[in-house]
Amino acid sequence: MTHAPLPLTGERTVPGLDVENYWFRRHEAVYRALVPSCAGAVVVDAGVGEGYGAALLATEALRVLALELDPAVAAHVGGRYPEIGVARADLQSLPVADGTVDAVVTLQVIEHLWDQPGFLAECARVLRPGGRLHCATPNRLTFSPGAGPDDRPLNPFHTRELTGSELAALVTEAGMHVDALTGLHHGPALRAIDARHGGSVIDAQIGLALSGEPWPDALAADVASVTAEDFVLRADDVSSVDASLDLLVSAVRRP
Repeated sequence: MTHAPLPLTGERTVPGLDVENYWFRRHEAVYRALVPSCAGAVVVDAGVGEGYGAALLATEALRVLALELDPAVAAHVGGRYPEIGVARADLQSLPVADGTVDAVVTLQVIEHLWDQPGFLAECARVLRPGGRLHCATPNRLTFSPGAGPDDRPLNPFHTRELTGSELAALVTEAGMHVDALTGLHHGPALRAIDARHGGSVIDAQIGLALSGEPWPDALAADVASVTAEDFVLRADDVSSVDASLDLLVSAVRRP
């Protein structure tokens, strides 16, 4: 059965659209990196979005429960990805019993929430001792350069954006031990694409979206060619994380 793609909102990314391919692959790269750590696990994907990421996790996980507040999105996920369970949920109160989950995955979600500490406390609550949290979010230092920790984000969908150290501190305060903080970067192929489009394929896309002008054929072709393998997760040092596009923290629930 063919399922129609979810409508674009300006924030949620969906697969199968060339104009969205860069953003989709950027998110997919992180999901793919997390698949091995979810092998054989009971996983909650908190804020599942379109559902493609939860479906990737389900290829190795024992069971995946996808949580989504929007009823239309939850219905889409349940129809398109029958291999995962779906529940409507407010992420500030997860409908999961204490200590019953091996892993919580939440990608590009926390920046949308008003009570970020409360959400992370809920993640810690549902994890079993030794269970793992994987939380990704845009890096404020590169996503909103010059913005301070208390500034209202320019992105109207975001409530508060974070740096790597701020994200790690919130996770630690929620009762989890951070054992990895990595940053997502462009790999060689994407750096070459950047060079062909004024130094930043991101700025090229955003500029045209704001102006309403049609995309040049060269930009459209380059964006459509991007794959998840064109992104690299690394944590060489603090400066590498600070220069990243997106942050990924992995943490363990303390006993």
